[in-house]
Amino acid sequence: MIRLLIVDDHPIVRGGLRDTFANAEDIVVVGEAGDGAEGIKRAVALAADVVLMDLRMPGTDGVTATATLRERVPDIRVLILTTFDSEGDVLPAIEAGAIGYLLKDAVPDELMRAVRAAARGEAVLAPSVTQHLMGHVRRPSAGVLTDREKQVLELVANGNSNREAAAALFIGEASIKTHLQHIYDKLGVRDRASAVAEGYRRRLLK
Repeated sequence: MIRLLIVDDHPIVRGGLRDTFANAEDIVVVGEAGDGAEGIKRAVALAADVVLMDLRMPGTDGVTATATLRERVPDIRVLILTTFDSEGDVLPAIEAGAIGYLLKDAVPDELMRAVRAAARGEAVLAPSVTQHLMGHVRRPSAGVLTDREKQVLELVANGNSNREAAAALFIGEASIKTHLQHIYDKLGVRDRASAVAEGYRRRLLK
């Protein structure tokens, strides 16, 4: 039996998802959570096998929660379920350790297949997400910042702290730190000041 936890800040969405899995013979919904922080606690306490994780939530967002869960309990599989499929949303989620990324317009059968695949350790991606990842892999990565990384760099250049940047982008501080590390790696620098200087030199900043 696959133990599933649903993490979403909208009660109606959680209720609809619970109903979706109500008649599944091999999947049991062991609990729900309304934000990422609660989701982390309940996933551990309830020994969930798969976590169906929303991406954008108040407080601890889905990317931060995913990264934390993967660090604390590597065997838990996190499957992102969201309405957002831009590259700036997809890449951080996958980099944080999500095994799959689906959109909320997925039909019930697709959701159930995805949860079963995730429980087996198989990656599950919506078609639009696959296109983003393929495009990212095919283009030269050295020095090429994603849209979200450019946003983070601009906020840093304007003097924002990690916390302020996180608040401005509605993501967690852990996500900001991850983006900054990617920026450092791509620009070949080691700190914020050098990243900003290199950003201006390459005309990534106005």
